[in-house]
Amino acid sequence: MGNLFSVKDKVVVITGGAGILGSNIAKYLSDEGAKIVILDRDVEKGEKFVAGIREKKGEALFLPTDVLCKETLLQNKKEILDKYQRIDVLLNAAGGNMAGATIPPEGNIFGLELDAFRKVVDLNLFGTVLPTMVFAEVMAEQKSGAIVNFSSESALRPLTRVVGYGTAKAAITNLTKYLAGELAIKFGEGIRVNAIAPGFFLTEQNRTLMTNPDGSYTDRAKAVIAHTPFRRLGTPDELFGTIQYLISDASRFVTGTVAVVDGGFDAFSI
Repeated sequence: MGNLFSVKDKVVVITGGAGILGSNIAKYLSDEGAKIVILDRDVEKGEKFVAGIREKKGEALFLPTDVLCKETLLQNKKEILDKYQRIDVLLNAAGGNMAGATIPPEGNIFGLELDAFRKVVDLNLFGTVLPTMVFAEVMAEQKSGAIVNFSSESALRPLTRVVGYGTAKAAITNLTKYLAGELAIKFGEGIRVNAIAPGFFLTEQNRTLMTNPDGSYTDRAKAVIAHTPFRRLGTPDELFGTIQYLISDASRFVTGTVAVVDGGFDAFSI
């Protein structure tokens, strides 16, 4: 049967691939022998990251993108297929938050900035729907492929403040389950769609929420840690094994699931 967890030579497309979580996952999968395609709007970061992979003799491609523009994504698809002829994996890691879509302790729901709320929902939800529509079409033709969406702890348990982000990520969880059935029934069991729900990891999106300017934890971070049985934040490498499982043959009968990686936060009450 070979190595069930092998990702060698798989063409892995990662949206938001220049971000902290995306880039760490990309580096790991490259070390495991995957061919990495980084899609990101940050050209400088993306090109520098891909250059680093190539220096280590890895196979990687960077393409600037806009996950909210189907025309750009279609061009990305053409360039990927021109180079690799196939797409085996899509990791929908693009996403983010903005201040106006949050409710600070001194505010309330009536002061929510609807424009910011809409932008956060667009980025996280439509920024997953559109890449899936574009790249999963290749998988449908191949009759094989694995998609991993990025949900969140905030989709499982509503968290204070992050109303826009949590709402969007809850939609991602529902979308994941829908797509799992839709693609398997219409295009065969070779296409699987799952999601990962990271707990609390320090990223560019939440750095100001979780740390003070001097690097110490904020009260919010301390509250998170107090409600996490492992009593700490996660590190990006702790997502690697779950991702590899979900995109490899080790999970070939697994679809429509949400894998929670959170140090026990979701399971813990008091």
